[in-house]
Amino acid sequence: MEFTCELTVRLYDTDAAGFLFYGSQFRLAHAALEEFLQHLGLPIGEVLRRREVLFPVVHAEADYRAPLSAGDRLTVRVGVRAIGERSFTIAYRFLLPGGREAGGALTVHSALDTATGASCPLPEALRAALGPYLDVA
Repeated sequence: MEFTCELTVRLYDTDAAGFLFYGSQFRLAHAALEEFLQHLGLPIGEVLRRREVLFPVVHAEADYRAPLSAGDRLTVRVGVRAIGERSFTIAYRFLLPGGREAGGALTVHSALDTATGASCPLPEALRAALGPYLDVA
């Protein structure tokens, strides 16, 4: 199962040539992640206020398949690639109208106990929420 949201490429996402700046693809991925967490009942504001366990990105990668410009509307498909003992991996697909893939990204998030600053097991509630979106293919 995948979660889907709609995003728009903004002017500040583009470079001097008018195309999506490569780093902005990660900003779009993060925006989609926040939408996904909200959908799961784990709004980012609440997670940050609790400050018990945070989920920093420890690895990120992206692929670019079509140029994007300010105003382009994207459908972002978000899925869970892996759920480990202390981390999870999220995959993002950026689609233009008509379904043409403009790019993709992958982020790996590690669970961090804010009291100790050390890696910790994923909370069971998060594991359960992510489970239905795990791509087993």
